[in-house]
Order: sequence, then C-alpha cells, then structure tokens
Amino acid sequence: MPSEILLKIFSYLDAVSLLCTGCVNRRLYHLANDNFIWIRIYSTAFPAKRSNWKVNPVEETAVSMSVLSVEDKEAGYWKKEYITKQITSVKAALAQVLKPVNPYTGLPVKTTEALRKSGLGWAIILREKNGKEYIMEHVDLSINDTSVTVVWYGKNWPCLASLSTLDLFGVTPVFMDWYKTPTKNRPRWHSLITKYNLSHLTESAMIGCDRLVRIFCLNPGLLVGLWKKEEELAFVMANLHFHHLVERSTLGSATIPYEPPPHSPFLDDNPEYGLHGYQLHVDLHGGGVFFLCGTFHNLFTKKGNIENGYVKLIVINLKNNREHLPLIGKVGLSWRTNIVDGCIK
Repeated sequence: MPSEILLKIFSYLDAVSLLCTGCVNRRLYHLANDNFIWIRIYSTAFPAKRSNWKVNPVEETAVSMSVLSVEDKEAGYWKKEYITKQITSVKAALAQVLKPVNPYTGLPVKTTEALRKSGLGWAIILREKNGKEYIMEHVDLSINDTSVTVVWYGKNWPCLASLSTLDLFGVTPVFMDWYKTPTKNRPRWHSLITKYNLSHLTESAMIGCDRLVRIFCLNPGLLVGLWKKEEELAFVMANLHFHHLVERSTLGSATIPYEPPPHSPFLDDNPEYGLHGYQLHVDLHGGGVFFLCGTFHNLFTKKGNIENGYVKLIVINLKNNREHLPLIGKVGLSWRTNIVDGCIK
C-alpha cells in the first residue's frame, strides 16, 4: 500500500494505536513517526494557553498547531515531545493525589489510591553474566497497612549459576486511565528502584526453609526462594514500604534510581533523657496473611541507645506478660508458585 494512503489512515488513529502500529515493522515505524500526525495529537491533548474567549475545538487545534513548528524538526520529534509531556502530566497527577499526609505516620493518606489510579506495577530484570536479560512482570501483589508485597514466580526461570544481577523496577503506563485497568501492551516507562547482586546468593544468610525451598534475604527487602533439590529459583518476593514508594517507582530513570530529598530530623533529644515522644507502628504479615498490626505511643530511649543514625526502642518487655500481644493465625512466611505452595515458620 502506498505510503500516502497509510499516512492518511494513521491520521485517524489515537496515540496508543499509533504507537502499537509502529512496533509492527521498520516501514510502519518510520511512517508512524510522522510529525504532522503527532503535532495534531500533541496540540489536541495539550492546547496552547489562550484567552478566555470560547473557541471552536477545530479552530483551537488549528491555532495550537500554528504556534508549533513541523518542518525544521527531525522525524519522531513531536512523538517524543508528546510522550514526555504525557509522562509529566501523569507524574503531576500522582503528586496531587499524594499531597495529603497522615500526621501520625508521615505517610501519604492516599498511597493505595495512587497505586490503583496510575496502574503502577513492578518488574524485575534478571541479567546473565554474558549480558542477556530476562524481564518478568509481577505475578501477584498484596497491599498491606504500610507496604506492598510483590511476588514473581513461573516455570521459565534462567539458570541461577548464569545470573549476575537482579534489577527491581517500577513500571507505569504512559497513558493513565482513571477508570480502566491498563493492559500490559500499552506504552510504559521504567524507574529503577534497586540493584541486587546474585553472584553469591547462596553465601548470603538463609533466613528459613521447609521441605521444598530455602529462603535467602538480600537487602533492602528482597527474599529469594530456591528449590532445595535443584538449587534453582522458585520465587522472588519484595516488600516495598509506602515511604516514597510512588516516587521511587515513577521518578527514577531506567538506569538511575530516584534520590529522595535529605531527611533532617527534629533535634528533640534531651541531654538527660535522650529521645522522647516517638511512635512506632508494627505491621506483621506474611504472604498476604496478617498476624499483628498495632501502634505504640510515647516511646523514649536513652542517649546511649542512639548510634550511627539508628535508635533502639523497646516496646514489648519479654518478662512482662501484660505487654505481650496475641498473634492471629499460624505465624510464618507463606509462599507459592504456579505448582506448589507452603508456609515457613
């Protein structure tokens, strides 16, 4: 089919369809980069700010296009500008949702709502020593009181001995739909959260096991399950705290993690009594099962318990039975794959 006819057809497509069409082959990719098509999409989605006079939508698009230039730009320029502007608008919308902060926890009140509206998900990239990469979308997740637990499992794990690193990413749809769940085929951008070294995984501290798997912990917050028999990957589980979670999952780049602003704690330490008036929230869960959720108020500690930026707070005295709290259910780490499941005490 002649390119002129294809361009005419492309002019009727929306941005998502046009981007998908450009993934079919090299010819359609170049045609789908046409600046005249994308400048129309850009000016419709982000019209230039004009006066308060009412303008016909067709005239408004024409005015917006007249302000923008086409001829002196390389192919694909306005597609890139549109995607950049779209990502910026998604980030701005999420920032508005996260504005209200809980005065008791210091965490955004609407983190769960921001996760739902943005369609935010998480992926891991397993990288072999020869540079080959395997991208895996999360299979399951559970939203807890102050964190999100994300799980990956499947049948097609690469050989553990060949792996060097694991990268954890936040994955956000470029086109945020406030009412529909975005599909996996839509355009998305990646934000690097953390890099992990897998070269010496089995030399790390094993934190538990059952008859099928052994669990290893990689800081910060990553659990790796290995089959006992084959010593190969069974599952990966990440626990992500709500503190700056949306920012870390959206504001970084594919190669550089987001750096939160420096934290300056209040100088409320008393020369005689140390820190006082603190509050501790405990959320104990495993595999979507809650065992304990409680808040401890008016905590304090002596200055001798403050070291290297960490503070020791004692909330439950082992010898005082009145301070002991009941735990719900069978305490342990629940895990599962697409074949079997289990619970590690």
